Amino acid sequence: MNFTQPIPLTLYVHYPWCVQKCPYCDFNSHTLKPEVEEARYIDALLKQLELTLPLIWGRPIHAIFFGGGTPSLISEAGLNRFMSHARALLGFGPEIEVTLEANPGTVDFEKFAGFYQAGINRLSMGIQSFEDEKLKALGRIHSGTEACLAIEAAKQAGFSNFNLDLMFALPNQTIEQALADIEQAVAFQPPHLSHYQLTLEPNTPFYKNPPVLPEEDLAWEMQLACQSRIAEAGYEHYEVSGFAQKNRQCQHNLNYWQFGDYIGLGAGAHGKITVPPEGKIWRTQMPASPGGYIEEMTRADPGRKVLVSDQDASFEFMLNALRLQDGFELSLFNLRTGLPLSQIDSQLTLMQEKGWSTVSEANKLTLTTKGKHYLNDVVSLFL
Repeated sequence: MNFTQPIPLTLYVHYPWCVQKCPYCDFNSHTLKPEVEEARYIDALLKQLELTLPLIWGRPIHAIFFGGGTPSLISEAGLNRFMSHARALLGFGPEIEVTLEANPGTVDFEKFAGFYQAGINRLSMGIQSFEDEKLKALGRIHSGTEACLAIEAAKQAGFSNFNLDLMFALPNQTIEQALADIEQAVAFQPPHLSHYQLTLEPNTPFYKNPPVLPEEDLAWEMQLACQSRIAEAGYEHYEVSGFAQKNRQCQHNLNYWQFGDYIGLGAGAHGKITVPPEGKIWRTQMPASPGGYIEEMTRADPGRKVLVSDQDASFEFMLNALRLQDGFELSLFNLRTGLPLSQIDSQLTLMQEKGWSTVSEANKLTLTTKGKHYLNDVVSLFL
């Protein structure tokens, strides 16, 4: 692998606890237990960051994302401590975007204000739906009214940059109900919307005992209707499930889709770090259980580090970049993987023959409507 330009770098921090685990969730999340000390977990996060520094020394951090779990359960004091230490270790730029995921059932104005003072400047709020019946079916701990109050509280606390997460194809949901959620969301004028379909993931309660979900054709009609309304409201569809007002894309996620580098801190966190002088890309992975993660950090063990092969780099790049709705310049493949474009020539040719993609005169690859509909088949070409 031969890298000719610096790779953008962001930071992901995983907070693994929730008030209760939702029946559709397959993320690494655990029911909050009083015996697990937040202070010890933050100690472990900072220790891991220190151990990672030799791999990324001197590289600026462009964005930070606190995901989970439910990061809004963290105390303001704990968040302040992490941010002040991380700022000292990494050196944040003045324009850095710092996002924290928030559950409407765990926050109020005072907590939002505390997060804002700690350096969080963007929120991602897990609304999912504004309809109480649907929220109950999803196992959410908030109501539609509480979701609205949380959004208003965040704006009053100073957050002008925020995302609202919405799901569709919920149990027994109609197109009208899905569109009503969109109407309610855009009324708050969020700079960013995430809109994605409820899927039944293995090892979840919903997978073992499936609820009654809309048929596939109805779910597709629902998706198209909602996307049309979101576009009418002035949002750019820039990623499969991401919609943003002009220049308001999530910077951490955009870096992810463009196969940039990211440090993954916390229980179960994954990371990707390129070391250009070595011509190598490393994947990092931490123990999934919070207790196991804390224990590993007390031993100053930096976790598992795996070298990414040429084939895996090609697949992972396309898996991510093909989610970008406006496509990408083919030169980005070489810049991010360090591999020649000839590595995937046969797959690119097949994509065009099947009518799944086009390449412009400026050498920009874009999926066709047909290609977007068969995205899983497109990605499978690179396995």
